[in-house]
Amino acid sequence: METPKCHILSKSPARFEISSLMQETMCYLGQQLVFEEASEMLAAMKGTDVGPKQIERVCHHYGGVLEEEIQRDIKEGKIKEYDLAEKSQTHYVMTDGAMFLTREQGWKEIKMARIFKSGDNVQINNDRKIIAESKYVAHLGSNKEFFPKPEYCIDHLRTLVFIGDGARWIWNWAEDFYSEAVQILDYCHAAEHLHEFADCYFNDSGQGQKWLDIQKGLLMDDKVGLVIKNIQCLEKGKDKKTERKRKGLIGYCQRNRKRMMYKTFIDNGHLIGSGAIESAHRHVLQQRLKLSGQRWAMDGLQQLTNLRTIYKSKEWGIVQEKIKSAA
Repeated sequence: METPKCHILSKSPARFEISSLMQETMCYLGQQLVFEEASEMLAAMKGTDVGPKQIERVCHHYGGVLEEEIQRDIKEGKIKEYDLAEKSQTHYVMTDGAMFLTREQGWKEIKMARIFKSGDNVQINNDRKIIAESKYVAHLGSNKEFFPKPEYCIDHLRTLVFIGDGARWIWNWAEDFYSEAVQILDYCHAAEHLHEFADCYFNDSGQGQKWLDIQKGLLMDDKVGLVIKNIQCLEKGKDKKTERKRKGLIGYCQRNRKRMMYKTFIDNGHLIGSGAIESAHRHVLQQRLKLSGQRWAMDGLQQLTNLRTIYKSKEWGIVQEKIKSAA
């Protein structure tokens, strides 16, 4: 079982007595593989006898340096700079959370934001698009602690589109700080709520499917008001649970009404799904941090998260600079 710990280390590489190139290699392998496998890989590639604990210490050190820098920039009120052309493009902001096992407090949520330009959503064939580049930021902690990290990246941008599920913390943040931004409720999330209600409410699955198809068609035609009316016009649920679901669905649609204008969004060239942030949690964080048997110290989890987000954001040069400047 891998149980990384946070080590408070001097910023001087003399503490490690390892070359800058080797430190970079250790960071690179350590954010890709469990530390034991990274040690085995180094031995196979370079014939070096570097133990997993040493790789762990180097990774935690530079992951901590990255955290110190971003927290310092946030405290000083700095904002990420963009050139005029990039600043003028539409940028998507998608946020979501996922749970990770910590040693101190059990399962804790890492919140992550994925930020990308509309032009980075590239058509690669008739049936498929990919997001060529994204900026990822993530934090293990409260909403209040998380928000400054994406804010650092988006406060200079002119046109923002927020896409998310029904989590109120996301929409409260967008409303409070980016009131001019477009807000879109993930279409699949909205359709799933309708589907769950139909399964619960209708005894006849065929009747339920017919009702569901009608409501989904209305949503795609900007007629969320009619969807709400159709739910309200249904007879009360057969039991308390079903009635709670009916009332809950009405409230859900009413709260998110302006975020469910899917025809308008599509006509304006916007995405309507948040699958990109859900997949990001898998390939940016879970692919490394949820491997079998892992249970992290909270500081160590944040430090490895920083290395992963830097790597997946294609900003590994920042790590290289930190290592070279310490030499």
